[in-house]
Amino acid sequence: MISLLIPFAACTVPQVFFAETEVARVTVGTSVFDVRVRGNLAEATRTNLQYAPRLGQLRAQAAQAMAEVSGCRVTGVLGDQALMIGVLDCRVLVD
Repeated sequence: MISLLIPFAACTVPQVFFAETEVARVTVGTSVFDVRVRGNLAEATRTNLQYAPRLGQLRAQAAQAMAEVSGCRVTGVLGDQALMIGVLDCRVLVD
């Protein structure tokens, strides 16, 4: 049983680049993200369980969460259904 819990717990751990940054929890639609911002990059880790979510919808939701936390426009998002990295353009602030 312990071996099943360890990989799941590791899913919400930030990547090394974002390890020292503050985390903000944001809900967009039915998805919940832990968002961290450093420089012109943002990391969104999906923390809720969803059955076979499609990346297209999650990408848009993660971008919205990143923009909300950073106050910047998100110009691109890469990753998978659990962890996404966004590129921020802070010259264009989000309303």
